[in-house]
Amino acid sequence: MFKLVTQIQPQRAVSRTPIQASKGYTNVPRKSYATEAPEAKGPKQMTIRDVLNLALDEEMARDERVIIIGEEVAQYNGAYKVTKGLFDKYGGQRMIDTPITEAGFAGIGVGAAIGGARPVVEFMTMNFAMQAIDHIINSAAKLRYMSGGTIKIPVVFRGPNGPPTGVSAQHSQCFAAWYGSCPGLKVIAPWSADDHKGLMKAAIRDENPVVFLENELLYNETQTLSVEAQDKDFVIPIGLAKVEHEGSDISLITFSRQVGNAIKAAEILKKDGIKAEVVNLRSIRPLDVNTIVNSVRKTNRCVTIEEGWPHYGVGAEIIAQLNEHAFDSLDAPVERVTGADVPMPYAKGIEDKAMVQVENIVNAAKRVCFRGKQQ
Repeated sequence: MFKLVTQIQPQRAVSRTPIQASKGYTNVPRKSYATEAPEAKGPKQMTIRDVLNLALDEEMARDERVIIIGEEVAQYNGAYKVTKGLFDKYGGQRMIDTPITEAGFAGIGVGAAIGGARPVVEFMTMNFAMQAIDHIINSAAKLRYMSGGTIKIPVVFRGPNGPPTGVSAQHSQCFAAWYGSCPGLKVIAPWSADDHKGLMKAAIRDENPVVFLENELLYNETQTLSVEAQDKDFVIPIGLAKVEHEGSDISLITFSRQVGNAIKAAEILKKDGIKAEVVNLRSIRPLDVNTIVNSVRKTNRCVTIEEGWPHYGVGAEIIAQLNEHAFDSLDAPVERVTGADVPMPYAKGIEDKAMVQVENIVNAAKRVCFRGKQQ
């Protein structure tokens, strides 16, 4: 299968060595890319797109087993330009353009991982990963367990997740709860520049299948990449949440793009005397229950925020965990802020109402703190 896929690449003026999974792809020739970047002198302002590109570039340079597979990832530089420039560096045997067949290239990715590669499989949107759900769930997530740990599946499934704008229902779904419910998968939903850098590298180095949920609306957002995160071996352990904003009156627990909205909400709430703590989950599975519980034990109130639907969502799981581990610490019922319980509308006026806005978080927090209109 790999031979068939790589044959669709243009001929390049370098000698080719057949890909051999048993040798871990270490014999694939490539251009030299050993040039060292200048020493970092301070935090950098970078778009999330460029941070992801940097993480992928560093991991491909570090480990020749890392390959990237997907639609338009190579010669077109990626549908969202996340893989820009990588085809020129690493060639067509490590940057593999595929036909429009998610089930096909996801299956190739799983097989390559079993055979010794470390594939990064890009979906143009995670909505299209539904075409490949059998490979993700029935193959990638289950084979290590079914083999008693003898088969490793170091594959990353990545792409934009959740609603962008103006693309209607079939491009706007959040799959955090879907994949978070499946044992055998690790599920990541980063927010900050450091999150994207450290967690992407951790995902590629992991021996288990990882679903890496990005957000299209974050790609163009410029954030600060810390000096620490600029190190080529900067890795954030999967499964650790982070308190992004300290507070004492209420915990706002969320992930991905809504972390930024929660921080904005916390600043607004501060004007009303409410000190909100913002917890960035970063990892959906495994879920950092300790950080969640410790935050709620401090604040005694909680609002969960997610862009997915309310029924059977990430917030529902958080509330269940709080009932088990922090029920006596709650001074009010937990409230959920979610996307509307409908397929995403196309018209902007109702699309805005279906998506989570900062004011929704502020109003929910005030209700939980008994400072707003009771519903």
